[in-house]
Amino acid sequence: MSATITVTHRYGERVSVEAGGVELMSYVYKPDPVAFESRKPYVHPLRTLGGRPVSGYRPADHRWHKGLQMTSSHLSGQNFWGGHTYVPGDWYQDLPDRIGSMRHDEFAAFTVEHDRLNFTENLTWVANGGEEWARERRDIAVHSVEPDGGSWALDWAIELTNVRDVPLVFGSPTTAGRELAGYTGLHWRGPRDFGGGQVLGPGDLEGEAMMGAQAPWLAFVGEHDDVDGHSTLLFAHAPENDKAIHESHWFVRSGDQPMVAFSWAFFDEFELPPGESFAYRYRIVVADGAWDRDRVTRYLDGHGWS
Repeated sequence: MSATITVTHRYGERVSVEAGGVELMSYVYKPDPVAFESRKPYVHPLRTLGGRPVSGYRPADHRWHKGLQMTSSHLSGQNFWGGHTYVPGDWYQDLPDRIGSMRHDEFAAFTVEHDRLNFTENLTWVANGGEEWARERRDIAVHSVEPDGGSWALDWAIELTNVRDVPLVFGSPTTAGRELAGYTGLHWRGPRDFGGGQVLGPGDLEGEAMMGAQAPWLAFVGEHDDVDGHSTLLFAHAPENDKAIHESHWFVRSGDQPMVAFSWAFFDEFELPPGESFAYRYRIVVADGAWDRDRVTRYLDGHGWS
């Protein structure tokens, strides 16, 4: 049974969700102060029902990593990820004139029930220099807050429309020539104590084998400092993602920089023609404890997509 939630909207800044006295998440849509980090909304902090933090924010190695955020590292020569830009043959370079942003325009819908939050946000992707390149409809839902199971869920959907008169070309550092660097799309940065965490996938997929793999889900199990315990984040594709404009692969690192991305352009570029749209839908489950494959499977079997 889903528990009651409390939603606080600090207008012009953030939307926070609390359950059982714990702030589970905060969706920040106020523009970032540093343009080089690519101004865009993000979710931080993320916490388990037990109050354990499971997201990182502006780590020393990559200041533009902020919890959970939609990104696009290589988009028609612009960087909507933030920070250094990978340049073929020249490694990473500081190119501030290529850093784009995602502008919050409005909340088109905002519904709070006793155990669920749904909102629809309209955004504009703006290239460096001010030209509007894309319109985005973003749907966020917080639901299935289940103290008995020690977990809660966040759904994130995107529909992106090209408003230019030329195609938008989506890629990644790997499509530009760097091996196994397909980071782009919806990206999670974990807290530093999750370094060395366990990565699981369906069947016998696990660890490094998940990098660049295709699978309906990926679980990341981290161990906390300060307390004796683990937490699990489960990342899952909605069934319709199999029919999306371009196939997705997992980007995951579990060493000093714990992170996961639903990479929509890992190995190959794809184009979005003028006036056309693409859509993806994802689920992130935040759980206390170290889940194994059986626990993940039971959860997925018991929590369908609507």
